[in-house]
Amino acid sequence: MRNLATVAAQVGVLFALMGVGAACRWFRLVDERAVKGMVNILILLVTPCLIVDVFQRPFDPSALGAFAAAFAIALAAHVVAIAVALVAARGDDESSRPVLRLAIVFSNAGFMGVPLEYAILGPKGVFFGIVWVVMFNFFIWSWGIWQMACPSREADDSKSGSRTPRPDLLRMVVNPGTVGLAVGLPLFLLSATLPEVVRSPVHLMAGLNTPLAMIIIGFYLAGADFRRVFATPAAYVALSARLVALPLALIGALYLFRAHLDRTMMLALVIAASAPVGAMVSMFASKYGRDVDLSVGLVSGSTLLSILTMPPVIALAMVLL
Repeated sequence: MRNLATVAAQVGVLFALMGVGAACRWFRLVDERAVKGMVNILILLVTPCLIVDVFQRPFDPSALGAFAAAFAIALAAHVVAIAVALVAARGDDESSRPVLRLAIVFSNAGFMGVPLEYAILGPKGVFFGIVWVVMFNFFIWSWGIWQMACPSREADDSKSGSRTPRPDLLRMVVNPGTVGLAVGLPLFLLSATLPEVVRSPVHLMAGLNTPLAMIIIGFYLAGADFRRVFATPAAYVALSARLVALPLALIGALYLFRAHLDRTMMLALVIAASAPVGAMVSMFASKYGRDVDLSVGLVSGSTLLSILTMPPVIALAMVLL
């Protein structure tokens, strides 16, 4: 019960910050354009700084081994989630099917997972949690684009004259997650510390991640319309898989190997896996002309539901792992 209370309190803090974002919308302190600028700052500046900041620690061979294990586990978890998504979302129309599939696979590991990892596990938790963010970027710019942009993999594309889109290879390799990793990991391996004139600004920018991310999420939650989700039966399956089934499956798999794995690493990955639907799902739905209303509803609805699902899931992981 103490674990559940601890996690619930930390999740409550995040939702309190979301309330600030909602108030910013209700009282018109910021508008949509300003929030989009905040999103760019968060993704392009704060995220790399956060990753570099958590790597500012002395080299530890055991931590490096756990980091490599985290990569393997995150890779396997995304592959399994893709397999589940392909089976769970098959009979829906071409506008909603890719949205449902991406909602099952991609969690909000950056905006929601990282702040919670830091609050519960400290910098070491973020050290392992960023692995999920890197894997997220790799798959969403490859498999995610293929799902969203391809007219129909169930249909014969040769008849329609459509061509299967290519993954965005540049974004797969060069994105805020990989840039931060490319800078931070060598510093960790060399036990190199940045000069204070650089390290202090990087640390201060990293500190913006939690409040800025929660304010942005709260702003969008305040304007969300959930009717499209309620009217789509398959959305209930997607939300159940995203918030409950896949995180519990990960806990079960980690439980089998818990004696050989770093506990903080396992908990960090569970937190990332239990996060709600990633905001990128809505961005891709808009870009590729899919069901935008459904995507927004899934992101917003899963975020609200996560206040009920994340505490027990994470508390269970803290007991078993």
